[in-house]
Amino acid sequence: MDEHQAGDLVKELVLRLVPADSGRDAGGALRFAHRLLSSRLAPAVLPDEHALAESIKRRLAASGRPDDALAFADLHSKLSARSRPASLWPLLYLLDSLSSHRRGAASCLPDLPTAAPPRHATSRAPGTPAGGVALVSNDPDNIREIALREYTELVLDETEVSEATLVRDVLYACQGIDGRYVRYDKASDTYDLPGGVRVPGSTRTLVRKLCEVGWLFRKVRGFISDNVSRLPSHAATEVGTVAQAFCSALQEELSDYYKLLAVLESYSLNPIPTPGSDSGVSGNYLSLRRLVVWLAEPAVKMRLMAVLVDGCRGLRGGGMAGAIHGHAQHGDPMVQDFMARLLRRVCSPLFEMVRSWVLEGELEDVFGEFFIVGQPVKAESLWREGYLIQSDMLPSFISPVLAQRILRTGKSINFLRVCCDDNGWAEAATEAAAYVGTTTSRGGLGYGQIDALEALVVEAAKRIDQRLMDVIHKRYRFKDHCLAIKRYLLLGQGDFVQYLMDVVGPELSEPANRISSFHLAGLLETAIRASDAQYDDRDILDRIRVKMMDHGDGDRGWDVFSLEYDARVPLDTVFTASVMKMYLKIFNFLWKLKRVDHSLTGVWKTMKPNCIVSSPFYKEGTSIRAQFVSVLRKCQVLFNEMNHFVTNFQYYIMFEVLEVSWARFSEEMDAAKDLDDLLMGHDKYLTSIVEKSLLGERSLGILRNLFALFDIILQFRSHADRWFERIYELQLRGKSKPKTKSKETGSWLEGGRKAMIQLAGELFRKMGEDLDSIAKDYTASLDSFISQLPLQQHVDLKFLLFRLDFTEYYSRVSSNK
Repeated sequence: MDEHQAGDLVKELVLRLVPADSGRDAGGALRFAHRLLSSRLAPAVLPDEHALAESIKRRLAASGRPDDALAFADLHSKLSARSRPASLWPLLYLLDSLSSHRRGAASCLPDLPTAAPPRHATSRAPGTPAGGVALVSNDPDNIREIALREYTELVLDETEVSEATLVRDVLYACQGIDGRYVRYDKASDTYDLPGGVRVPGSTRTLVRKLCEVGWLFRKVRGFISDNVSRLPSHAATEVGTVAQAFCSALQEELSDYYKLLAVLESYSLNPIPTPGSDSGVSGNYLSLRRLVVWLAEPAVKMRLMAVLVDGCRGLRGGGMAGAIHGHAQHGDPMVQDFMARLLRRVCSPLFEMVRSWVLEGELEDVFGEFFIVGQPVKAESLWREGYLIQSDMLPSFISPVLAQRILRTGKSINFLRVCCDDNGWAEAATEAAAYVGTTTSRGGLGYGQIDALEALVVEAAKRIDQRLMDVIHKRYRFKDHCLAIKRYLLLGQGDFVQYLMDVVGPELSEPANRISSFHLAGLLETAIRASDAQYDDRDILDRIRVKMMDHGDGDRGWDVFSLEYDARVPLDTVFTASVMKMYLKIFNFLWKLKRVDHSLTGVWKTMKPNCIVSSPFYKEGTSIRAQFVSVLRKCQVLFNEMNHFVTNFQYYIMFEVLEVSWARFSEEMDAAKDLDDLLMGHDKYLTSIVEKSLLGERSLGILRNLFALFDIILQFRSHADRWFERIYELQLRGKSKPKTKSKETGSWLEGGRKAMIQLAGELFRKMGEDLDSIAKDYTASLDSFISQLPLQQHVDLKFLLFRLDFTEYYSRVSSNK
């Protein structure tokens, strides 16, 4: 419907209501209708079409017009079907208002003014003189205004204090100041009106609600005052930079709050209008209800600040920042903006500490607020113990993984600077900052930039760790030193070990308290010059030293002799005292194994066939020869069994354990991206050797059996030396230079031959008994050792069992027993 059609319909409606023959001014009524329809007056009811239609139907039915009610319902349903989706509520409301007005005042239309009323008409009470403005509302008799005036007079009669005075007192309370009537009560910890002041209950409740802002303000201001008052005397122990930033941010928010209170105080000077008062009163007045609206948003902020203040008591540094961050996870945009603004100020010192640590390696933490703490240690312990993470100072917006990267980056810088005397990290840090688009100067990062912080840390860690790896591998030749330890302390240089065993063996057979470590150092140098070790770097050879362990009265040199490697800074970060102690334990084990092997070699040299065949007892008669051959056969069988065990066990240790572990460590060493990876790879390498060599905590039982086998083999060597020495003595005693020339020089003398054969027979009998006893002990210990191998945790020990018992000989022997 266009505007012209609407105007025609309005005109037709007015003419029907004001016929031309009625003598009334139809033109004035039409102009009034147009002005009324184009005004901004709105009904004070909700637009509910269905409810209004039902009300009209009930009214028609109640007035005795059921037919009209049915006709209205039918017309309403038809119009509703045609006008969808538009609503018929405005039309129904207009018709209902006209009908009500006609019933209430039948003579209203003749009193319509001849001129249009003002656009915003003011309602007046009945009795308005002629020429006034007619009331167009749902309260034609101004009943509401009359009731409001009466209520105001009643309230004024019951109120001892004016609303303006209460408003001023509330504003004082909002600043933490006692007013004339509204005062702070310490007992109840609240602002309230005294019980003797006569005010309505609703007003008292409203004052209490408004004074909550003052109570919250008092709490926040008290926190700020407490922290600021402690600054001069105990700043280093109680108040840190994060707490100072928090107080500064709170003070800034309170400054905005003070500005609002200043505006409200200016408004409170204007009088509060009452019903019937002059309409010229300024609209910028301040009542208690208006104050509720004004303080709604400040109350939310003040309540939030009070919650933060309570949550941060007793906290400092990163712990305080994390506690504040926990309240930032909120769905209200206003709260989110407020918390973000607050956290940017609070976290500024913390992010500055992170930037300084990651890019400069400086720990600027005077008040102990940073989640990384440093402690004075020796250079060799700087990496492992120099810097740690304080979990209670780690804010929740920094993940543990990111915190570990931050820790390692700063540690790498300090390690390069202190232990490696290298300054190349500065260029790497500058390049990392430039790559991620930030700056190395202060203020480059802040709260809400966690992604930028993580990008900076990752890039700085990558470049600085790469610099550290280059320095460790190239300048300090880490891999060469690891290889030197493997060759000399782990006895991987075979010719050197053999020469060393040969030259120091006689010395080590002496009591430990008679051996000079200086003499052994000279023998070590002799072994180096006699082997291919002489071609190694002199710096490496100078680090190999003789070490004599603590010993008792009965110890021999074999029990206390060992080698050590001098790992200097920065290599002592990897080869710490505990690590070198573990290497010493492995060396002693390998040295004993080599000694056993060397002893068996000595037995073989004594029993080799050409020595046996040349013996006079081998050429004697059947009885002594058979006895001699029988004893030698027992000795040879026992030697073969021992040699089989020692050879296979030594092969397992040297190749399956040492070489395989070294190959894996070499791969991990080349792939290491930072010092932590290098340390982890070396720890795995050392642990693998210890566990697979039966030196671990879980292998103590089988290790005792192994050492028992070693002792039996050494006992066999000792007995063999003594036996063959006696045989040699008998040979010398049985020989003599003849006084007269005989056909066979050096033959057995007739006079002593019988006695010598008797002594030899006794010696061979005793040798046989000793060999049987040693063989029995050896077999029992070997069976016990082999039976314990399947029970070991490490899978490689199963291959050792296969090598020792590949024919299942020991398994069959054990099952037959």
